[in-house]
Amino acid sequence: MPARKRKVNYPPARTATRPAPAAGASPEPKYLRPTVVEIDPTAALGRTGIGLGVRVRIIGSGLYSGELAVVEGVVGGVIPAVLVRTEAGRTRRVRTIDLEPVVGAG
Repeated sequence: MPARKRKVNYPPARTATRPAPAAGASPEPKYLRPTVVEIDPTAALGRTGIGLGVRVRIIGSGLYSGELAVVEGVVGGVIPAVLVRTEAGRTRRVRTIDLEPVVGAG
């Protein structure tokens, strides 16, 4: 008959020794996520004149804002968006209302 296995005893968790939070104190996160301050209702309409291969400038205050890019793909969804490749070679999905066509830039 095989020998029985002994039960493994694990030490208590390190968090078990922490003191309890003060009574009545609300737990506040250390990092507050930025919230959307303003929602643009015209985003669902999109911007006309933006299609594959069109050179655009990314406007607004997002990632790569102010950079020139080329539209590489159209992304479906409720809010029209496109996939752009910047001059630095980076790609990003951008709403069409955050783009403006660039005429004569080269």
